[in-house]
Amino acid sequence: MPSESQIPIASQDASRRFATRVALFYGTLFGMTGTHLPFFTVWLKAVGIDAFWIGLITAVPPVTRFTALPLVTGFAERRQALRGGIIVTAFATALGFFVLGTQHLPVLVFLIYGLTCCLWTPMVPLTDAYALRGVKRYGLNYGPLRLWGSAAFVLGALVCGMLFDLIAARNLIWIIAGSAALGALASLALEPLDDAKLARPATGDASALLRDGGFIAIIVASALIQGSHAAYYIFASIAWQQAGFDGLTIAVLWVLGVIAEIVLFALSPRFSLQPSMLVVIAALSAAARWVLTAQDLPLAVLAIVQLAHALSFGLTQVGIMGLMLHHVPSQVMARAQGYLTACGGIVAGLASVASGMMYENWGQGIYYVMAVMAALGGLVVWLARVRLSHQPHKAASGG
Repeated sequence: MPSESQIPIASQDASRRFATRVALFYGTLFGMTGTHLPFFTVWLKAVGIDAFWIGLITAVPPVTRFTALPLVTGFAERRQALRGGIIVTAFATALGFFVLGTQHLPVLVFLIYGLTCCLWTPMVPLTDAYALRGVKRYGLNYGPLRLWGSAAFVLGALVCGMLFDLIAARNLIWIIAGSAALGALASLALEPLDDAKLARPATGDASALLRDGGFIAIIVASALIQGSHAAYYIFASIAWQQAGFDGLTIAVLWVLGVIAEIVLFALSPRFSLQPSMLVVIAALSAAARWVLTAQDLPLAVLAIVQLAHALSFGLTQVGIMGLMLHHVPSQVMARAQGYLTACGGIVAGLASVASGMMYENWGQGIYYVMAVMAALGGLVVWLARVRLSHQPHKAASGG
């Protein structure tokens, strides 16, 4: 993190304004995820879609992450239009979910959801690239900005959980669509943050990333560890519902993990370990978490296991973003985020489809496969730890 003397534009008012507006948008972005992630599959089931189609439909976002997403992030970065790209994708996402709510046939849901995801999935890497550029310009920390997204996820999940027992499950889609509309409005408050020095094309730098073994290790490890959450994201709510938990209990189980994640993000500026070691710890924690989740746990123990989300997801995010800051030049950060998300999309897409095919026969046993994935992610970083410690792009990235 640069010192104040190294910050080209260091006005405290400008820094505070940027941080507040980015935090607000992160809040709406992940608040929408808080309504979508736990209850979208419940809505799919409520409108008569079977487990095979649920697995296929929920594989769409990961697939768009390695197809449409890199095109969108590259287009926005080449035109120095990160803010504009965020606004366009936010409004398109809201519209897509409102249209999706009018459809119940599996094929139509699949197609409309696919089109929506082509512009929804680029929102996170575009926002992360925009935020990291501001982090370097104003000398901020990523974790405290990102925690507001997690806090909003908690709020979104709780609201949706309370409404779950008050409205028909087939109407949950309108809560998701409404939260997406709030995000679209919040995107308008983001400030322009394009630097004339970065306006030149950086094709060479972007292609060089794909020849950098350290960068490849970063994106592969992230894909494996975060992709190991696939079965959890798709089937956790369904399994808990079948176990007899009501909507509010399901929401609380999701929220417990995210509260722990918020605490981790808040404490992240104090971490002294190298980012690569943080990722290794996160991978081992994820593997242990999935082995425990595969068991038939009482509610009290399950609640404790949910706290491990702080490590399996939150610590992975902090470690990976730390590695990105040290290895990626600022002028290609959006495309680097696109590559990161694209690799994650390939792995998560395969994991989602596999989960849908195996869940009916394996049930909770699918989590053993997820544990192996997470452990492999940690192994990748461990083997690349010497290369990662060299930080080849540190000077270029301003890290």
